[in-house]
Amino acid sequence: MFSKDIGIDLGTANVLIHVKGKGIILNEPSVVAMDRMTRQVVAVGKDAKAMMGRTPENIIVVRPLKDGVIADFDVTEIMLKYFIDQLKVRGFMTKPRILICCPTNITTVEQKAIREAAEKSGGRKVFLEEEPKVAAIGAGMDIFQPSGNMVVDIGGGTTDVAVLSMGDIVTSESIRVAGDVFNNDILQYVKRHYKVLIGERTAEAIKIEIGTVYKDGRNEEMDVRGRDLVTGLPRVVTIRSAEIEQALKESVSHVIMAARNVLENTPPELSADIIDRGVILTGGGALLHGIDHLLADELKVPVTISDDPLNCVALGTGIILDSMGKSSRKRPKS
Repeated sequence: MFSKDIGIDLGTANVLIHVKGKGIILNEPSVVAMDRMTRQVVAVGKDAKAMMGRTPENIIVVRPLKDGVIADFDVTEIMLKYFIDQLKVRGFMTKPRILICCPTNITTVEQKAIREAAEKSGGRKVFLEEEPKVAAIGAGMDIFQPSGNMVVDIGGGTTDVAVLSMGDIVTSESIRVAGDVFNNDILQYVKRHYKVLIGERTAEAIKIEIGTVYKDGRNEEMDVRGRDLVTGLPRVVTIRSAEIEQALKESVSHVIMAARNVLENTPPELSADIIDRGVILTGGGALLHGIDHLLADELKVPVTISDDPLNCVALGTGIILDSMGKSSRKRPKS
């Protein structure tokens, strides 16, 4: 039995794996729960995420990826090996080829860490591709023509902005401001204004359920439970959408600035194409309420959310794996 090629969206928040010929068959949080003393794995993925903020002292919950790169090599290797073993993609005596995505501005050392983690977790040969390029392909953009395409990929750890033409990146910028920073902004806002401490999962729930970045774009409220910093007792406070818009304003301005910088460094002919074609938003951050309208207002170009923003990178890896397979079949024998 032959092994199957796999594409991995190694995200700060989630790992998605595309198996050639089968599509996306794994989507799990990038979280590992371990015994603090023995470093033995207790849970990985969804089960580990459910434990966040709820574990006894002897168990730690680790997110091994930070800002789009590996923060804990050993735990990343354990997590990847666990996910790949679940897929049963290894052959009798063969290992799968792995295509893995990374942000545009990571160092060669960080690239090497990603490559080594994938190899040690069971990859025969590991290929790296830049995330915005793969996201654009997954979003259905034809980046192989001599025309400008612009993508803004807002993930958990990084926001990658790129203009692509003829199958490659012309100009790009990657910033470490994305979903995790937005969650922390909300957490800090509640702590500062209400003197109530909430967890990461609660902050993320607020962002999804009532959050907006567009002024007057949403008018909803939510009861939030946390620990009163003065009394130490549980307390419920009511948060409104307008407050979240204020909490996220500074961080979102960095995303807008990155997009502006990329546009300012884009050749004029490609800029003209972007005015016609607009900007495509991908990644989980594309689902943040009002982000498309805000970027359209600030950049003065049309902005559209891709059909499946959460899965664009994983879908893109599948398309690239297919094309790699076709090109290898066409290669003449030496």
